[in-house]
Parts: sequence; C-alpha cells; structure tokens
Amino acid sequence: MNIIVALLIFTVIVVAHELGHFLLAKKNGVGVPEFSVGMGPRIITVAKAEKRWIVKFFCSQKLMEENEDWKDVTKYSWKLLPIGGSCAMVGEDEENDSPDSFNSKGVWARFSIVAAGPVFNFVFAFICSIIIIANSGIDYPLVQSVYSGQPAQSAGIETGDMVKKINGHKISIGREVETYVQLHPLTGEEVEVVLERDGKEKTVSINPNYKTYLFGFSYTANKTDSTKLSAITEGKPFEKAGIKAGDKIVRVNGTEVSNGEELKNVMEENSSDGKEILFAIERDGEVKEYKITPEPYETKTLGFYAAGNVKGENAFQVLKYSLVEVKYWIETTVASLGQLITGKISTKELSGPVGIVDTVGTVIDQSSSYGMGVVVLNMLIMSVLLSANLGVMNLLPLPALDGGRLVFILIEAVRGKPVSRDKEGYVHFAGFILLMLLMVFVMYNDIVRILH
Repeated sequence: MNIIVALLIFTVIVVAHELGHFLLAKKNGVGVPEFSVGMGPRIITVAKAEKRWIVKFFCSQKLMEENEDWKDVTKYSWKLLPIGGSCAMVGEDEENDSPDSFNSKGVWARFSIVAAGPVFNFVFAFICSIIIIANSGIDYPLVQSVYSGQPAQSAGIETGDMVKKINGHKISIGREVETYVQLHPLTGEEVEVVLERDGKEKTVSINPNYKTYLFGFSYTANKTDSTKLSAITEGKPFEKAGIKAGDKIVRVNGTEVSNGEELKNVMEENSSDGKEILFAIERDGEVKEYKITPEPYETKTLGFYAAGNVKGENAFQVLKYSLVEVKYWIETTVASLGQLITGKISTKELSGPVGIVDTVGTVIDQSSSYGMGVVVLNMLIMSVLLSANLGVMNLLPLPALDGGRLVFILIEAVRGKPVSRDKEGYVHFAGFILLMLLMVFVMYNDIVRILH
C-alpha cells in the first residue's frame, strides 16, 4: 500500500511537470502526438478525430502510427504502470522541418515550453500548500517553548515571541528556525535574534554554548501523552541501568508523574546539577526503583522551539503563506544543493525513489492512528516537498535536464543561431548516462540506509 501511495504521488508530480510542457507547446503551435499518464503498455487511449472522439483499449504503437484518423491529433493515453508520464513533442529530439515541430519555433517560444515543466511543479506545490494551510493553519514562527536553563531563556526569549530574523536571515515560518540551524551549524559564536513582542521589535543575542547532564532517554513532553519512554540512548546511564524503551517512569525522587508534561517539569527541577536521581520504573505491571547519575554533556543550541499552525484570518493570508511555503522549499533545496557541492552535506545523504517510498511509508504509519485526514495532509506535505525539489532539480543547468536545454536556447539567443542539433544531442545523451549512473548510486544509498 505504501509503495502504491508513493508511486501515485510521484506520478501526479511528474504529470504536473509534463502538463506544463504540454500546455505551452499547444499554445505555441507545437504538435504533441501523445500525452500519457504512466509508463508501459497503453490501457486506454483517447483522441479527437475530425468529427468524433475515438477510444481504443490496449492500443499498440503500430496501430497508433498507422491510424489515419489519428495522424495529426494528440492522443491521450493511460498506461499500465503508475510511474510518471510523458509529453511527446514533434521534432523535440530530431531534425524535423514541419511547421509544428519544436525546433521550428522561435527562441522564446521554445524557452517558455521547456521552462513550463519546472514552473508547473511550483504551481502544483502552491495548490497543495493552499489545501494544507486552509486545513491545518499557518506555521507562524511563534515561540512555543523556551527550554529551562538553556541559552534562549538566559537571553530573555519568552513564549509567545514572534521570531523575525536570525543573524539577519528573515524568518517567515516556524520550520525556518530549525532549517537555518541545520544549514548554518552553530559555531559557538553569539547568534543575533530579532523578535516581535507586543507589537515591538526586540533584538537579543544568544550564546549557544550549553552544558547539561543526560540520562539518555526520550519521551513526549505533552499533557496528553503518558510517561512511556520512546527511546533509550545507547551507552548512556539509562541503558547501563537496564532500562528499556517502552518502560514507564512513574516517580522521580518520590514525585508521582502521570503524563509527559509532569515528567518534563519534574526533570527540569531535578536534573540540572548532575546529582543522582531515584527513578521508579514500571515494566509489565511491576515497579522497580533505580538510582541513576547523569553524564555531563556539552552542545550548541538556541534552546527554543517555534511553530504556529494558526488558522488564517482570510483568504489573502492563506494565499500569501502558501507562496511562502513554496518559497521555503525552493530555498531549502537550493541551499542543500549548495552544501552538497561544498561538501558540507555528504553524498550519502542523497535520496531517490527507494528512499522516498520508505519515507512515505514511515509517514503513513506514524500518522494513520490520527485518522485519514491527517494522513492525506501529510501526503500533501510530501507532495509539496517533492514537487518543489523536482522543479529546482530540473532547472539545474545540466545536460538532459530542462535547465540544460534552457542553456542551449540562451546560447542560441546570444549567438543568433542554434548550436548544432547533433552536438546538442550528444551532450544531452552523455548527461542522461551520467544521470542514470547517479540514480544507481542514489538507489544503492537508499537500500543501504534502509537495511541499516
């Protein structure tokens, strides 16, 4: 089921991309012999002949080419495998002197046709974002939590503050705070944060160097969640004591705790000085007590969490923040590519179709308990991410990609004549081979990551 959902998402995104090429090709008078959804054998093919619509089931390529009624019309096909789609244009990859061929059109007509694919990916991401934000709200960068004893608290940041900038970088949505730190790792130098509080801007400096003590366990710090431990860190005090994920903390230094929020509060009161703490742990209905001393730990952190999910007051806000959402994913993709090129991100972090299927499956499994509505919204979020990524990747000036084709068209615009079609074809073919090798490498990465 997870594989089918992932394939459907991927197919819709690719079809949106090809639809961009298709519509601009039609607008500029380029012939489109076939527009198809999916790959492999055709299940159903529809075409409008001179006087009527013709429908064929399991239409072969030979039948399609020999059918006189279909000779100069666009055929619309639904193919067997739900993997992507295609828009075949007359004379796109070959010499063709017919007036409706791709290469017979002007420079800017061809530029618009090629660019329309990535642009439609961004349009599709925008439409998905509207649905997401209209239902789940706007992710305003509102400070929801200031962690006790951590740098943000020392700097004077308070719950309810609106984050406007970090080190001069504009923050529009909550996730940008975490993304900024991921793309600009904290070095220990002070971080300048511009906040809005009670309608006034305030600038604070955060010293990100933080020293604390760790027991090595994770839990959900919400009032609605139990005190069950979600994970135990290998080699840390809790693991050494024999405590396991799934165990439940019922008392800390004699104080009863019944939910995640109570556990969070009592841990903040007792764990800041590194002294031994008495935990009462329940497993299979039996409660045992453990005396555990935490280990010292040093890290760099801002020490606050910002997020919104506030319903938009009007349609304009929804549209505005839908654009912001798409802009966020485009900028994040570009910044990640920059870090990949500079070596700040390892090539092992690259992910392809196998990794996407695995991620989609994980998201479905984690959100299914909250209802189908949440699953659908999460799949739309995945669609925004993937569609924006596909748009950016296709605009890269690399052979075989739309960006590579745009480069040749721009060279033609400057020179006043096109580069030899044969030479351009060789370049794109070489680029295609390299892309296939990259896909093999990425697929290997995905499989190794999943197995580990």
